[in-house]
Amino acid sequence: MPENQEPQYHGAIFWIEVDKIRPNPFQPRHEFDEDKLTALADSIRQYGVLQPLVVTRQESFDEAGNMTVSYELIAGERRWRASQIAGIRQIPALIREDEQSDKLKLEMAIIENLQREDLNPVDRARAFARLVDDFGLKHIDVAKRIGKSREFVSNSIRILALPETMIQALLERKITEGHTRPLLMLTDRPAEQATFFQELLTKKINVRQAEHLARRIAYDRVRKKEYFVPPDIIELEQKLSEQLGTRVRVERNALGGQVLIDFFTNDDLAGILALLAAKRAQAENPEAAAAAEQTALEAEAAAPPVAEEVDDSDLYNINNFTI
Repeated sequence: MPENQEPQYHGAIFWIEVDKIRPNPFQPRHEFDEDKLTALADSIRQYGVLQPLVVTRQESFDEAGNMTVSYELIAGERRWRASQIAGIRQIPALIREDEQSDKLKLEMAIIENLQREDLNPVDRARAFARLVDDFGLKHIDVAKRIGKSREFVSNSIRILALPETMIQALLERKITEGHTRPLLMLTDRPAEQATFFQELLTKKINVRQAEHLARRIAYDRVRKKEYFVPPDIIELEQKLSEQLGTRVRVERNALGGQVLIDFFTNDDLAGILALLAAKRAQAENPEAAAAAEQTALEAEAAAPPVAEEVDDSDLYNINNFTI
């Protein structure tokens, strides 16, 4: 290299000491599966790091004028962490000199994780929100940068409007991202939303069932608000719902009316029928009532969890948010 010419690092790949690399402070991903990291570390021991990390080079000087070089990750934190586990001393890295802005570091970290599908829905939502709130990007700008639709970005960010308990349940995979849509339909009714959330957890309701139930709740709300429902009917619905453990709607007409009872599986239906039999027997024969009640409890305990059937092809269609 000629004298007085600065070395060119941009776009070059170098072998860098692992302990000189610092994590990206704008890394949107907070979950790293230890088992998968260990498996990756085993692969790295055998084959090495096949894809270079992306880093920025940072220089600092002490009082004596001695220069210290360190590197900050832009992309490749899983490979870096696994290399530490594997005991690798040096790792290949692509040095970028034009990615100094915090916004670009965050963008590149998000894009890498999205391409690998490594971000959970909550981390993705928080990363999008940070681009919007901290860096002033519009939803359409974020969408263009990551190659997704504006609706995908907007609806991802909406997840953060849920209460913290529901966000935590999503992180812990007690509910799925598909379940957040019906939960968000009830944002303006916190009490109903909380009750509905507990039903999702205890009844193992799948996404399609949850959407149907949320629309029923929304319909009942409109029905009670815009149409006159006699107080005695509302009270009767509440009592039946409490006794049967599910939502009940009573509709009157000129010839009498009908009672609509929600259930989601055949086992749910069997449990409701057994409970109704127990209530009837209670009035006729206390001993028979006890036996029927036991049957209802056994049916509920034996109910298998409902298999999750989620079709995400239409997950972010804006029509899904219209009641």
